[in-house]
Amino acid sequence: MNEIILKPGRDHSVTRRHPWIFSGAIAQVEGAPAPGDTVRVRSSDGAELGWGAWSPESQMRVRMWSFDPAESVDASFIERRLAHAIAGRATLLAADVTNACRLVNAESDGLPGLVVDRYDNHLVCQITTAGMERWKSDVVAALTRLWPCAGIYERSDAEARAHEGLAPAVGALAGAEPPERIEIQERGCRYLVDVRAGHKTGFYLDQRDNRALVAACATGGDMLNVFAYTGGFGIAAMMAGAASVTHVELSADALALARENSRLNVCDGGNAEYIEGNAFEVLRTFRDARREFDLIVLDPPKFADAKKHLMAACRGYKDINLLAFKLLRPGGVLATFSCSGLVSPEIFHKVVSDAAVDARRDVQVLQRLQQAGDHPEGLFFPEGLYLKGLLCRVW
Repeated sequence: MNEIILKPGRDHSVTRRHPWIFSGAIAQVEGAPAPGDTVRVRSSDGAELGWGAWSPESQMRVRMWSFDPAESVDASFIERRLAHAIAGRATLLAADVTNACRLVNAESDGLPGLVVDRYDNHLVCQITTAGMERWKSDVVAALTRLWPCAGIYERSDAEARAHEGLAPAVGALAGAEPPERIEIQERGCRYLVDVRAGHKTGFYLDQRDNRALVAACATGGDMLNVFAYTGGFGIAAMMAGAASVTHVELSADALALARENSRLNVCDGGNAEYIEGNAFEVLRTFRDARREFDLIVLDPPKFADAKKHLMAACRGYKDINLLAFKLLRPGGVLATFSCSGLVSPEIFHKVVSDAAVDARRDVQVLQRLQQAGDHPEGLFFPEGLYLKGLLCRVW
């Protein structure tokens, strides 16, 4: 039996049902577990705490599968967890709001290292841990039974795999290869998604509810969509009656797809502008030209992926928000986000507040924002709340 024994006083997080055990908490390893093997977890006094996946190359040595010592971790366990996760999206799936959503959200669905996203009739999987890699074939077999579809595609090319000693893996896992573009719909908007090469698994599904909130603020106004990616926020705003939308995006490929998406929704007229460039530089140019907007969205990529980058990330968030506040007309609305897990909601609030002070703008917080409900946060796993945002109005 492969087991790990925790150091005295280092079992608190496990008894509180947090799924991560770091290398510094482990006193000894019994047996010779291979990467991805299931190990029994014990406290220093020998109490059984549950089962986890062993990852010897990661600082996060164990990710808990179950906190029930009597539970077996096998293929049927994986299928039960998958079925439970999919059932949790039943309301969204039945509401006909969209044909794209997250079906499995890793630790928050009790399946550490696994993301499964639905895009119309295709599923896209991302596996980032040694433990989940061990069960890949069982995941695919279970998904083909639980969610019959045209094909299951793997996008396991996230940097996190390198920390687990895993090489990138991209390609078809079952069924047909996905087309070059998959068309999805969301509240009357249509988007083309590149699941083979797009960010994450192809589209920012986690911003679905926030796109609707922003669209409700757009009618008749001039919108600036910063870090636009493939145009999601801007297209939703234009379809809701925005007078104009300016998309700013560094990636030429993403901006080209934003144009395609605009044409698909018949909102690519003279009131849509597409600017390829660095967002900080473009917004400084707008500031110097005294351009103004009624609605601005800031949805930047992750600025901090390690604690040592946190201060630099906060400076970046402050700088981009300071520029945005200076570009808003009185009564204008800013939707600003951070997807950096290391930046807490409290830190993000302070950074945005400091930016407003330096911009000499009075600001109200209309609503605090987070990821959509198909990206749930485990109650014992606060790291699951990675996306945070503020919907603000300036005076």
